[in-house]
Amino acid sequence: MLMRRLPDPVPPAQHEIAASYIARLARLHGLDINTLWRCVTEREASGGIRRVVVPERLAAITGRTVHALAHALPELRTPQPDWAMFRHQPQPGCSHCNAKHPGGEVIRIMPHHRYVCTQHRLWLCPSDADTHTTPLDALPEVVQAQRRHLRILQRHGWAVTYDAVLTAILICGQLWSLPENENGEAWHDWVRRARVLIPPDTAESSFSVARLCAAVYPEAISLATLFASPYWRQQAQKTTWDRDRFDSEIAQRLRHPNHKFRKYDFRQNRHNDPINYSDPISHWADVTSRRPPLSPIHVHDSKKHHLRKPTLRVATQVSQQRHACAFSPTHRAGEALIAHRHLATVFRRAWSPFRAYMLPPGTEVSHHKFVTDGLGGVPKQPPHSTR
Repeated sequence: MLMRRLPDPVPPAQHEIAASYIARLARLHGLDINTLWRCVTEREASGGIRRVVVPERLAAITGRTVHALAHALPELRTPQPDWAMFRHQPQPGCSHCNAKHPGGEVIRIMPHHRYVCTQHRLWLCPSDADTHTTPLDALPEVVQAQRRHLRILQRHGWAVTYDAVLTAILICGQLWSLPENENGEAWHDWVRRARVLIPPDTAESSFSVARLCAAVYPEAISLATLFASPYWRQQAQKTTWDRDRFDSEIAQRLRHPNHKFRKYDFRQNRHNDPINYSDPISHWADVTSRRPPLSPIHVHDSKKHHLRKPTLRVATQVSQQRHACAFSPTHRAGEALIAHRHLATVFRRAWSPFRAYMLPPGTEVSHHKFVTDGLGGVPKQPPHSTR
């Protein structure tokens, strides 16, 4: 049954999922959500029980063209977008932006490059455990880093940018876990930002890995600019003189004048232990820089309806609380960030070279079974991952 045009067909939000928009329309007009959903959907062509939105029906009850709806709702686009460009799990996004759209909470499918709402200075990704956004008024350098992130995207495309940014965040987490005397000025900036985002003596209530990610984000984007550049990737792979040039650029961006490139070595000594593990940047230069960019492990399912918020598992809540109780911005603070599932894609790649030397053939390793210490990929038993 096709309904008449709704009297107050509010527009959809940008990147809003179709189920969220239909639910808002139902609430605004006092209709049953399931009834309105059946009116604008039909069973999928394969004969399954899932229902898919028919753009023409949604256009009829809203008075908007299919083209206008598809511009805001990615799930209605034909052909379908490359879902690998988006995060697999929808999220609320910026609360101030959502307040402009009546009818309840707005759920969006966010692209990978959107970490900060630059208009309202709110941190968006990875979303906090309590789903609340983090204000960045006291940290303008984090907002500015989002603009530099977008410039990397325009220059190199989403796949290279996705890989470079996640790799840089992982490396910053590893470096943050090192002692102060092995780091440059960037370490002090991470500690300062962490104390702003997670004030002293409030870790049990304000701690989240999202805030740790925000603390390292400016330096991560600075490194990602190098990691995404074909020129600097070539410099990292060539002669000693070129390596020195690359190393000097890294030292300048981390403000660490004593930073020195160390050769990455997978050989083993007589005790069957790998030797000369060096720093994570050396690992990237020796190993990762020669590889193509990675694709996300999980991809958004456009046929799955995401009106229900994902709930945290009990084990995840316990892990979050344990990290909060033990948190100190000056002592291995990056370990919680390294173990977060937001970095699972690049973490698995960082660990993969050790499988051939330390595990039997065919052994599978999950992201949450091991974490690295600050030396660029040394496996050790971790705390449970924080999501």
